[in-house]
Amino acid sequence: MLGEMKLKNYLKSYLILFPIATGIIGLDQWTKYIVRTNIAVGEVWSPWEWLTPFARVVHWRNTGVAFGMFQNNNYLFSILVSIIALVIIVFYPLLTEEDWFLRIALSMQLGGAVGNLIDRITIKHVTDFMSVGNFAVFNVADASVTMGVALMILGLWVQEKENRKEARSETPEPEKIEQI
Repeated sequence: MLGEMKLKNYLKSYLILFPIATGIIGLDQWTKYIVRTNIAVGEVWSPWEWLTPFARVVHWRNTGVAFGMFQNNNYLFSILVSIIALVIIVFYPLLTEEDWFLRIALSMQLGGAVGNLIDRITIKHVTDFMSVGNFAVFNVADASVTMGVALMILGLWVQEKENRKEARSETPEPEKIEQI
């Protein structure tokens, strides 16, 4: 009975992780499929000419990581991303239910990591397509990882602020010495 309750609680802890990650993976793979089937590599598409300098769709292949760094290391990054995904899955149940910032952040990071890992394994490169201004071309998975990191930092900042507030409220005030 106790073992069954532990298993239920363990599985329950994944109720946020897997749906969010799966949704991100699905959206990422769907958008990449649309780009790969409709736009040639290197081609630019924009619905309105006036928007092109600011935002456009560009079909790009990336065998490196963020900002196109470390190109032609697809195999190495596939291994690293697999390890990171496993660490997230193993670490996730250890989080408290109250730590929802970190839960959502890790869910987004897992979804993004697996979305790009699928590309690395199946087509030997990552399909990037969102181009904003002069920023590097990216995809839904990249955006998800980035937003997950930002949410994690925000969550840590909020938690630190709460910890300081609690520490101040628990610290006894020094006794006042009456002057005669």
